[in-house]
Amino acid sequence: MLSLFRGRSTLLSLPWWLAILTLLHGLAHDAGAAEKALPLPRFVSLREDEVNLRSGPGERYPIDWVLTRKGMPVEILQEFDVWRKIRDAQGSEGWVHERMVSGARTVMVTGAIRTLHADPDSAAPAVARAEPGVIGDLLECRDAWCRIDAQHVKGWVQRSEVWGVYAAEPVP
Repeated sequence: MLSLFRGRSTLLSLPWWLAILTLLHGLAHDAGAAEKALPLPRFVSLREDEVNLRSGPGERYPIDWVLTRKGMPVEILQEFDVWRKIRDAQGSEGWVHERMVSGARTVMVTGAIRTLHADPDSAAPAVARAEPGVIGDLLECRDAWCRIDAQHVKGWVQRSEVWGVYAAEPVP
C-alpha cells in the first residue's frame, strides 16, 4: 500500500491512485473537448500585429492578405484542426492558425464619429468621441448598448455603431 501522508492513518492503495489519475485525465480531456466546441460563428481578436490570411487551412496555401492591427476584432466562420477561417470588418476572409487569434473581445467603431456616453442612454453626458476604426475592449452590453474601453476611456456606445458583437449576443 502507498501512504498519502507519512505518519497519518490515511492510506491509499495503488488502485485508488490509478482511479484518481484516470478521473483527472478524463476531466482534462473533457475540458479540451469543451474548448473545441465553441459556437460558430463567433468573434475574437487578433493576437499579433501581423497576421497572414491564407486562402486555405495550412501553410502550403498562399497568403492573400496580411492583417496588421493587433487587437482587431475578427469573426471566426469555420474551424479545421488548428486553422480558423476568419472575416474582418471589411469582409476579407481567409485562414489563420489558431495561435493568431485571442478570445479577448474587442470592437471597432464603424461608420462615422461616434459618441461614447457615461451611461447607456443617448441623453447621457458624452465622455469621448471615437473615429471610425478605433478599437476598444468590449466590457459589457445591455440591450442596444455596449460599454467599451477605447484608449483607457470607458463609455457606452450603441451596439449598431461598432463591429465585433452580434445584435442579440449576451455580453456580461
